[in-house]
Amino acid sequence: MVYIVSLQTKPIIMLVIDTLMDPPLQEAIKGDRAPALKFLLEKGKYFPDVVSPFPTMSVNVDTTILTGTYCNEHQLPGLVWFNSKEKRLVNYGSHIRELWKLGISQSLEDILFNMNGSHISKDVKTIHEEIERKGKKSASINALIYRGNSPHYYNLPKLITWLTAIKKDRPTFASAAFTYGSLKNISGSTRFQRLWQRFGFNNSFSVQELTHLIKTDQLPAFTIVYFPELDQRVHKYGRMDIQGIEKVDRYLQKLLNVYDTWEDAIHQNIWITIGDNGQAWIDSNRNKALIDLRKIFGEYDIMKLKKGVQPQNQIVLAVNERMSYVYTLDKYKLSIDELVQTVQTEERIDVIAWRRGSHIVVRAGKKEGELRFRKGGPWIDPYNQSWDIEGDLSLLNLTVKGKNIHYGDYPDALERLYSSLYSHQGDFIIVSARPGYEFIGEGSPTHVGGASHGGLHKQDSLVPLVVTGTNLQPSYLRMKEIKEWILSLIG
Repeated sequence: MVYIVSLQTKPIIMLVIDTLMDPPLQEAIKGDRAPALKFLLEKGKYFPDVVSPFPTMSVNVDTTILTGTYCNEHQLPGLVWFNSKEKRLVNYGSHIRELWKLGISQSLEDILFNMNGSHISKDVKTIHEEIERKGKKSASINALIYRGNSPHYYNLPKLITWLTAIKKDRPTFASAAFTYGSLKNISGSTRFQRLWQRFGFNNSFSVQELTHLIKTDQLPAFTIVYFPELDQRVHKYGRMDIQGIEKVDRYLQKLLNVYDTWEDAIHQNIWITIGDNGQAWIDSNRNKALIDLRKIFGEYDIMKLKKGVQPQNQIVLAVNERMSYVYTLDKYKLSIDELVQTVQTEERIDVIAWRRGSHIVVRAGKKEGELRFRKGGPWIDPYNQSWDIEGDLSLLNLTVKGKNIHYGDYPDALERLYSSLYSHQGDFIIVSARPGYEFIGEGSPTHVGGASHGGLHKQDSLVPLVVTGTNLQPSYLRMKEIKEWILSLIG
């Protein structure tokens, strides 16, 4: 797509609302319960179905937004994954139970330094790095992924430095303006940062920091602001939690009210409002809803979180809610085919995928048939990606008309599966659950009767995008195209 950029670029404010989805947003607007979102939508353009990367976990999604790549290029595979070089499970914060078992020092090291500092590939550049290379500035407010060129120092609590091996007084590299909960702020205020306020990782703190930039006339060329609280409500109350939309809208009203009028807010800035991932409903029957991978692979020796990899271990489980990586530690003693045969007995799993030579193979639980595909070939999908495909198309709900591939329940399924299977080293399979179910391992969080994400299904994968203040839009409605589009708006 050719972008035509205005000679006078306005500051871009990108509001990332965790788990904002189209169906509850539409209901909230119809009921006049979301006036700020309604205003931004009516004064701009609305796209209900933007495709998130896979797995549909925030750290992977945010890295795709910032780098314009899927995880086969940016190399951050998910919230939980196995580092085969270091022979350890990496966890960026699925649940405190898992972090504690893995070792709180190593877990904090990964979250505070490694995730942005070394785990994201150096071969890709973030929006912040690109903008600063052009001599402009950017800001990151509470975003989990923030890598930039400017050194910043965390304000680490003494308790952390006493109880862990974390070394203080060393930099993390982020955008020029950088806020990360109570560990680093822009405004200098200590409000909204208590233990019961998630140490500043809340909507109030995000609004406070952005308001400071606006009122002090310090808005840079690009600002990304993360709003985490809707995700927590949807996990608990389900996909159609209208009250959660209503609450997040109140925070957006506070931002618009910083200006003399709401019209002034959109005349002075470009506003991009977007979800990061959706969530699929989870059954209210606990025994039915939870797919326990420890039971499925019960005949094998599974690595225990607290002990790490031991000589007798055969399998490592990396559970990302509705998606999981399952690793064999010795493919000659426990083959990928054996992992597949074992997990295929579970009918609640809708996608099982792995690499076989140059192909990717897909099966489903308790279902006959197999689909094989690889990059390059005569078939073209809606994103102008070419594929060679053969086998049972129904496994990924694909239809082919002539030489054109059309996606159904699994948006951009071929590229997203490819990206995850080539995202990091190791011998593993991918499993994704049907809507209604989620995986559990040794200490996984559960969301029975609510909703969860991570999976390949469209309920996990589609989010709305509201663009206010410009007529330009991304070349394709995928997270992967957001970076290129934003850089074109900046000029």
